[in-house]
Amino acid sequence: MYALLRRLLFLLSAEQAHRLGMAVLRLLGHLPPRSPRRLAAPGPDLSVSSAGLHFAHPILLAAGFDKDAEAVRGFFALGFAGVEVGTVTPLGQPGNPAPRLFRLPRARALINRMGFNNAGAEAVARNLAAARPRLPAGFVVGVNIGRNASTPPEESVSDYLAGQRLLAPLADYLAVNVSSPNTPGLRDLQAPGRLRELLTALVEAGEQQGFVRPIFVKLAPDLSAGDLEAVLTAVLEIPAQGLILSNTTIARDRLGSPAELTGEAGGLSGAPLLVRTRGAVRRMRALVGDRMAIVASGGIGSAEDAAALVGAGADLVQLWTGLVYAGPGLIGAATKAIRGASRG
Repeated sequence: MYALLRRLLFLLSAEQAHRLGMAVLRLLGHLPPRSPRRLAAPGPDLSVSSAGLHFAHPILLAAGFDKDAEAVRGFFALGFAGVEVGTVTPLGQPGNPAPRLFRLPRARALINRMGFNNAGAEAVARNLAAARPRLPAGFVVGVNIGRNASTPPEESVSDYLAGQRLLAPLADYLAVNVSSPNTPGLRDLQAPGRLRELLTALVEAGEQQGFVRPIFVKLAPDLSAGDLEAVLTAVLEIPAQGLILSNTTIARDRLGSPAELTGEAGGLSGAPLLVRTRGAVRRMRALVGDRMAIVASGGIGSAEDAAALVGAGADLVQLWTGLVYAGPGLIGAATKAIRGASRG
């Protein structure tokens, strides 16, 4: 069924298809749920307790799909155990000029240079405040926060603090995005000293505000092994509660798509990232043990990919590009594969 729908969606531009999908998901969220126990459907054997949070199963929606928290209830209806909305900046911004989202079908990948297009923290807070009373207990909502493109790099911390102040009261966890390649200078915040300064400010402000939330740090897949370990040291010193591995990559290896697309600027997501993601998850799990949550995000295009990443040490798995190519059936298939692997 989805194969036919995908053919029709691929007649539209990638961004037009995404807007159409979001419209359907907003509608889905307003329909009566098929079962009041839907969240628990995958079974208690798949529940995950990590970073002080409880997830009905390991499959979550990655940031970037629902930037403004417009369809949170729709994603619950699809069967996700939680969503990560955003990236949200303090002020609304249009992002980069279109076209800015490109499909690479032979590689089962996307290139995006969206540029944190979102309605701003106040609008997202309103959307979450409206959605949360209609979500079941146990459905986890994370909010991914970032810096406005117009904010000078030296004032980055103030943007993250502004996002935290407005959104932490409505979030189960905060994801700190310091790794998008589409906001100039943002990745510089991954330098251990700057990351330590940012995380310290967020932790202290959260305590003063009275809304202490687990902090997850989203890293780039382009960091070397040595850089990853240096970043990890800074993260553990604060400490943050989780790592999201990883964001999109600026590399263009393992592609079989036309050269004119591989030359497009922006972050690459999808199947070519799987090897990098699996390696990063294994390396980080070996280094941190059970001291923090690890979320695998990048390259998951099949149920077997999701199960392999859990086997490599991920607590949770986030989907995005895989949904474009495999469809929403990937959610249920991934939970079944993880259950099967755990029994085996």
